[in-house]
Amino acid sequence: MKIYTKTGDAGTTSLVGGTRVSKAHPRVMAYGDLDELISLLGVLRCETEDEDLPLRRIQIHLMNASAHLANDGRSTKLKPLDEGETAFLESEIDRMTALLPPQTAFILPGMPHASSLAHVARTVCRRAERSAVQIEDQTDQDKAAIRYVNRLSDYLFTLARYLSRGCDDNWLP
Repeated sequence: MKIYTKTGDAGTTSLVGGTRVSKAHPRVMAYGDLDELISLLGVLRCETEDEDLPLRRIQIHLMNASAHLANDGRSTKLKPLDEGETAFLESEIDRMTALLPPQTAFILPGMPHASSLAHVARTVCRRAERSAVQIEDQTDQDKAAIRYVNRLSDYLFTLARYLSRGCDDNWLP
């Protein structure tokens, strides 16, 4: 089987369900940004030694969210998003926050490398959220994906702080 189909050579692609749209369509932009985030989380996983971090779990949920954002509404075969995953992120934010000193200033991305990668992932996550909210015909699953991505950016900010604990040079005076 060849990886290339040549069907996108004119600047269109198929959504889940079969509808052909421009590669600049809001749904394509949204799931493309999530694809970038999923890949970046893979890099972050390579940089962290903490096996308790749920980055792979987050990637799996984002893959499902991405499929929903790519759906033209005609496919009913997609696994529904588990809204408990948003609550899971909240519990992880609370767990890490309890181990950190109170935030008293703005934070600059810095050392260690994994912390800076978490900040980059947070900014990509925010872009993915902005892309997703531009989808005009949002379904309930799209809205659930947007809620998850919104909470994920909070998680990634907290993770960046967690990964940089002990590095005082990241705090603005």
